[in-house]
Amino acid sequence: MATLPQRSTGKPLESALPHPPGPMPLVRDRRPLKRWSYAGLFSEELMLCAARVQIGPMPQCFWAVVERGPNRLTDGTSFTGRPVGFRGHGPGTRGLAVSAGEVEAAVELEPAGEPVEVISPHGRSYIWTMKLPVRASGRVAVAGRPYELEARGLVDLSAGYHARRTAWSWTCGIGADAGGRELAWNVVAGVHDDARASERTLWTDGVARELPGALFDQPLERVDFLGDPAQLDFHSEAERARRDDFGLVMSDYRQPFGSFSGSLPGAELAWGLGVMERHDVRW
Repeated sequence: MATLPQRSTGKPLESALPHPPGPMPLVRDRRPLKRWSYAGLFSEELMLCAARVQIGPMPQCFWAVVERGPNRLTDGTSFTGRPVGFRGHGPGTRGLAVSAGEVEAAVELEPAGEPVEVISPHGRSYIWTMKLPVRASGRVAVAGRPYELEARGLVDLSAGYHARRTAWSWTCGIGADAGGRELAWNVVAGVHDDARASERTLWTDGVARELPGALFDQPLERVDFLGDPAQLDFHSEAERARRDDFGLVMSDYRQPFGSFSGSLPGAELAWGLGVMERHDVRW
């Protein structure tokens, strides 16, 4: 196996290991391929997340919208994959569509920062991810209530041969510092979290910089950073949570939406919006 982990910023990652946008075997090192596309989009009025997931032969998708005025969460899950669609791939991801009964969305996406790609060892095999800050514009309807969405957020594309039992804590969000510079972040512990070539990233006006290791408190209210006094504080407004146990496959998932205060290494937040996440999965 190639020397891992590898990280690339602003240009395609070069690796002999199969990874998107190229094809990947359905099984490698006796582990089934898992892959997903996720977008989290955040504005003062509305927060929207949606994902398409494939675990071996099993499709799934989910979506959640938080209307921040009435603090109302509308979410759902489908095991067909049909209600959520992405247009394009990698840095070329340009659209998100959700058609799920109470939630209808047609959103255009434009890159708002340097893409970051990482390949890491995991269990007996390897995993890949790409994180891309985006600007989003479009229309969202929740139970017939229409919204014109103007937001920023993050696209997360991931694929690989994850270990049988995998658990991670994660946050992504957007905001600004006191000088008005646009901030976006992606911080994780549990996957792609090597000390020197991780997916942990802070984007300042679109320019990516890797962050030090992170520690998440398990109520998901705070993130601390190794060797740095920065502390990112989270204030939950609504939470998507789901637990499934199908025997061979089990998933215990929490993703609260809300606002952030405090700081990231090298950046003090004037304001911030986004999500925290905890996922413990057997797959």
